[in-house]
Amino acid sequence: MALQKVFVIDSDEARCTQISTVLSFLDYKVKPLSLDKLPAAIAKGESSLVLLSESVDFSAADIHQFFAEHKNQSPFLYVHNKGKAAKIPKALQSYLLPLEWPTRYQDFIDSIRKLQSAGHSLNEETSRRAAELFRSLVGNSQAIKEVRQLIQQVCLSDATVLILGESGTGKEVVARNIHYHSTRREQAFVPINCGAIPGELLESELFGHEKGAFTGAITARKGRFELADGGTLFLDEIGDMPMQMQVKLLRVLQESVFERVGSNKQIKCNVRVLAATHRDLQQEIVDGNFREDLFYRLDVFPITIAPLRDRVDDIPMLVSELVQRIERDKKGSVRFTSAALMALCQHTWPGNVRELANMVERLAIIHAYGLVDVKDLPEKFHQYVDASLLLDNESPAELVDIDDGGAQPSRLAVTPPAGLLPEQGIDLKEHLNTLELSLIQQALDDSAGVVAHAAKKLNMRRTTLVEKMRKHHIQRAD
Repeated sequence: MALQKVFVIDSDEARCTQISTVLSFLDYKVKPLSLDKLPAAIAKGESSLVLLSESVDFSAADIHQFFAEHKNQSPFLYVHNKGKAAKIPKALQSYLLPLEWPTRYQDFIDSIRKLQSAGHSLNEETSRRAAELFRSLVGNSQAIKEVRQLIQQVCLSDATVLILGESGTGKEVVARNIHYHSTRREQAFVPINCGAIPGELLESELFGHEKGAFTGAITARKGRFELADGGTLFLDEIGDMPMQMQVKLLRVLQESVFERVGSNKQIKCNVRVLAATHRDLQQEIVDGNFREDLFYRLDVFPITIAPLRDRVDDIPMLVSELVQRIERDKKGSVRFTSAALMALCQHTWPGNVRELANMVERLAIIHAYGLVDVKDLPEKFHQYVDASLLLDNESPAELVDIDDGGAQPSRLAVTPPAGLLPEQGIDLKEHLNTLELSLIQQALDDSAGVVAHAAKKLNMRRTTLVEKMRKHHIQRAD
């Protein structure tokens, strides 16, 4: 069975013994314990089921928060005496599966199987969500690895995070990753661009307003802080916020209370604030454009995202991921020659990942399901390659044998790389490793995940491809 451990929380010793006996007969490892020790047991990450009895005090103040935080880690079965209605507070009913006791053996087995199935779904959903979110931060460069590590360190706390980076580097992607890996993941993630809203309207957008507060306020309206209550508020381009609003924001961060425009009634809020900017806030403080006290309130846990020009080794993997997104959205597909990828790696990318994503999408439209070579790239990329590669009558691509570990040699079409080697050199092993990963992913995508078909496309044995997939941590689909 996939879920081997069962935690039983029941002050009725006789019933606890009966339940443990049945579970042991079904080859589960049973561990009776008290509710206060359950979080530490779950935190160890072991696959488990949790059986609670009616002896649990559901009126305890922290019980609701406990279930909200741990419902995505372990499924819960609530055992209550036969003939009595299950006394589960309405707010907790979605977390618990009730079961009368004593019960028929088959009913007990069915309930366990339901929980087991729920556990599989929770694990798959958690894994899928993590994979999809971190896929936005792909790359093997030290810079992006550090960003992923910082996200993992801060996501489970409620610390304020200041995300720094040039426009287009993915600051909102980082903010969403922090939220969706936090204990607030089930609550709202509310973004607002502070630089896109006129200063006179920003207060109403953030804190809401009452009916008649100003001309045009025909109804009361909640602001972003209220909409994000219990969740996360992302203040993008915080460096563009007007000074008068910075004072009001500082008060909310310090006291967790605010008033709607046109009201004196204080509203308490439980919001985690993430902020981002492309500006140098310390220089903005010197220039008199940003409050120093607000800066230190925001700068609890800074995360700096490197511009794309400083992590060009990640570009092949980013291109592969962007193409996969286009395919998932059924917007077409496109492939790039290694020479084209090398040209992309030499560009300075002033628009960073956003510029790269827009270009890949544009090429997927122009060269739908085609192969993009250097001459097919926008003209600004032509300066990075030898002029001979831009001729229409260029010689056929060279076929290079690649050792695949025992199978018949694979033949990979490679455009002659004349003039493409960067002046500072390149890590050839890393480049070939990235290229191999990209080609394997493409073959698997084209084969609907069937390893045998992908191996045929790559002209290698199935067992060899399985080994390479294991090396690159690619999950098998067949």
